[in-house]
Amino acid sequence: MLFLSKLVPLFFYPLGLACWLLLVALVMLWRRRPRLAGIPVGLALVLLLTASNGWVTEGLVRSLEMRHLPATELPSADAIVVLGGCTRPAFVPRPWVDLSEEGDRVLHGIRLYQQGKAPKLILSGGRIEWHGGGPAESEDMAAIATAFGVPAMAILQDPTSLNTYENAVNVKQILDQQGMQRILLVTSALHMPRSLQIFQKQGIDAIPAPTDFLYTQDERQFLSRTPQVTILNSLPEAERLRIFTRALKEYLGLWIYRLRGWA
Repeated sequence: MLFLSKLVPLFFYPLGLACWLLLVALVMLWRRRPRLAGIPVGLALVLLLTASNGWVTEGLVRSLEMRHLPATELPSADAIVVLGGCTRPAFVPRPWVDLSEEGDRVLHGIRLYQQGKAPKLILSGGRIEWHGGGPAESEDMAAIATAFGVPAMAILQDPTSLNTYENAVNVKQILDQQGMQRILLVTSALHMPRSLQIFQKQGIDAIPAPTDFLYTQDERQFLSRTPQVTILNSLPEAERLRIFTRALKEYLGLWIYRLRGWA
């Protein structure tokens, strides 16, 4: 089921869907129906141009990132929970644990701990064996946290969760064992709407503490006035296609998790 959950959505994301449309066009050409073949080719082109457009991508991402803007002053809690998906294992030739683009998650969690927002730091995340393997991501995050001065006694780990639902279930067990209730939930702003719903569904008093924002208000006000950016945003770009796919994944995940009663 875990493999299928990773595999099936690939056929519905823009790149995969465009490939299917082009495959259909090739079949039509093989059957000597060139006029009909133009339809899936045109649909694939429109799909890729739309999903890699700067304005479309920004609008989709903002619809998720702006839902739970961080409070000016976050309240104190029993624990700070940091979700995985933000590190790469220290495999050769990497000299140490690598932070991915979402690495702001663990750094923000450490910062909140250093500000005294909670006495415990719960790091949640395992690793899929057939997807690279390596130590649990919670261990990598713990190594980073201790390197930044967080005492090992203040760190709790969930090293087995492989998706956001398992994050919530396993963290709930840790909270019950430790007699804790309120948490500050740290994850990427794009991932926060789905994560928060899943954690609250488990009966956890979770306060959103998002980080890793892809778009900011100040950047939008500045960039919207530059003709250079206007031109570039109108042209297809691979990075925007990737970001669009990430946002689409969150909406698809919300829909599936609600169907399963997880959110």
